[in-house]
Amino acid sequence: NTIEFAGALHATIVKQVHLKNPSSNTLAYSAILLGRDADDFSLPKGNTVTIPATRQACVTVEFTIRFLHPAEAVLILISNKVDGIDGATLTFSLKSEVKNIEPVAMMKCKSPCYEL
Repeated sequence: NTIEFAGALHATIVKQVHLKNPSSNTLAYSAILLGRDADDFSLPKGNTVTIPATRQACVTVEFTIRFLHPAEAVLILISNKVDGIDGATLTFSLKSEVKNIEPVAMMKCKSPCYEL
């Protein structure tokens, strides 16, 4: 699965990964960000998530677009044993795309283009 972070240059984009636990046991995961641009992505709500039996939980991923080139990383959710039960390891590809560039400020200048 790929999660796309598209927006304006310097914009901060927040995405949530919704996780469902269909089993009758509690699941716990540790989140890790890996890859070339992993330092540009963050997990503002922490890198652990616990999903009670037959419930849902979210992992929040935040990214600020700092460069024009696309950023890439991988989000890996590794299961921690709870009550002797392991969940599947989950991976998500994280990619960014600059959709537009908005100026921070504008200046007006007047000068002659050519003088003899």
